[in-house]
Amino acid sequence: MMKLFRTTIAILFAALLSVSAWAEDTGPKATIEATVNKIIEVLEARNDTSKLTSKDRDAIRQSVEGKFDYAAMAKRSLGKPWLELDGVQQTHFTSVFRDLLERSYGNRLSEYKGQKVVFADAELKGDKARVESTVIDGTRETPVEYRMHQTDTGWQVYDIRIEGTSMVRTFYQDFKSTLDNGGYDNLLKTLEEKIGKLKENDKS
Repeated sequence: MMKLFRTTIAILFAALLSVSAWAEDTGPKATIEATVNKIIEVLEARNDTSKLTSKDRDAIRQSVEGKFDYAAMAKRSLGKPWLELDGVQQTHFTSVFRDLLERSYGNRLSEYKGQKVVFADAELKGDKARVESTVIDGTRETPVEYRMHQTDTGWQVYDIRIEGTSMVRTFYQDFKSTLDNGGYDNLLKTLEEKIGKLKENDKS
């Protein structure tokens, strides 16, 4: 009887440890830390550290898949005009926004030269979280904060603040000036042309 009791306790204890480990591994800090580390692995594996190849970009895209809520980012960046779009248009704009994000902010990743990234514990508030990190480059330290929310598929990033500046807010301000001078169709055309130029520059 005592042996059965001990065995049962051991199984329950192991189960609790597994649950705790699972909960910790899928928390906001662990999620973004693992994602960033995967990106760093891709960057460190490059043969030519001066640029990103198509293979590098594909690997980075796979690393962040499911960890960034591009629809939420696109919606916040576009503002009220988002509500005037139908489902197909919203999906298309989200795709264009993702391409823009990967090409513009993604290009900065090519500048990676072994900088260290340190993460602080997540600050939780309901279904939202803030995870602060510091990019250490010699004596220079750059604060990068990830705003995340809980979704049906786990924690996802909906905004990034670099040195206090919101990425989504920056896009919103840029988009608004274009919207004011030609509406949504003009914005979409402008973004698609910009993405095309960025892709051409990557080939040169």
